[in-house]
Amino acid sequence: MRLNSDSIQHGKPVPEKNAFMGPAPAPEHLKPGGNATPHLAWTEVSDKAQSFVIAVIDTDVPSKPDDVNVEGREVPRNLPRVEFVHWLMANIPLECRELAEGACGEGIVPRGKGNGRIKDDLVGPPGSVQGLNSYTGWFKGDPDMEGHYHGYDGPCPPWNDSIVHHYHYHVYALDVPSVPLENGFNLEELRDVIKGHVVDEAVITATYSLNPKVKA
Repeated sequence: MRLNSDSIQHGKPVPEKNAFMGPAPAPEHLKPGGNATPHLAWTEVSDKAQSFVIAVIDTDVPSKPDDVNVEGREVPRNLPRVEFVHWLMANIPLECRELAEGACGEGIVPRGKGNGRIKDDLVGPPGSVQGLNSYTGWFKGDPDMEGHYHGYDGPCPPWNDSIVHHYHYHVYALDVPSVPLENGFNLEELRDVIKGHVVDEAVITATYSLNPKVKA
């Protein structure tokens, strides 16, 4: 299976229009990005495929938040890194082979897209379901932003991180027409139900950094 995109390129920085936040001068360091879902198109699909799954994951997130976005400090390069989920979508029907840019959401929605308004905020292929991304946990305790973040929310690595982050845009082909998930599922639940059903996959790995000292 091949995955192509008019929005993102393998090994290249994610455009700001597809990011949650973009760079800005100090003291703010950050400004809102376009946060639009990227264009994705997959071809050369296996004859065994019956549905598709999308998962977008940053594998370079600091395992400890002590230095994250703290003025005068930097997130160490040797700090262990963990996963951060940016998008999960399952039960994409077999006839769907392409998603236009912004087709499944754009812009930043405080408290999260689909936070009790799935049908209004999230537009996906018929029958598809969208999982929670990791901004749900990141904004916990923030009175202005706390909520359940369904669907896509793009890159926003720490503006003082010493390394570039890598974003893996996966499309999986499954040998079943659907999996038993509802809106709001998490990455662990997704991995559990697709285990043994993945017949093909394709990935684009893009980069992003908000640290002017780091080249993405």
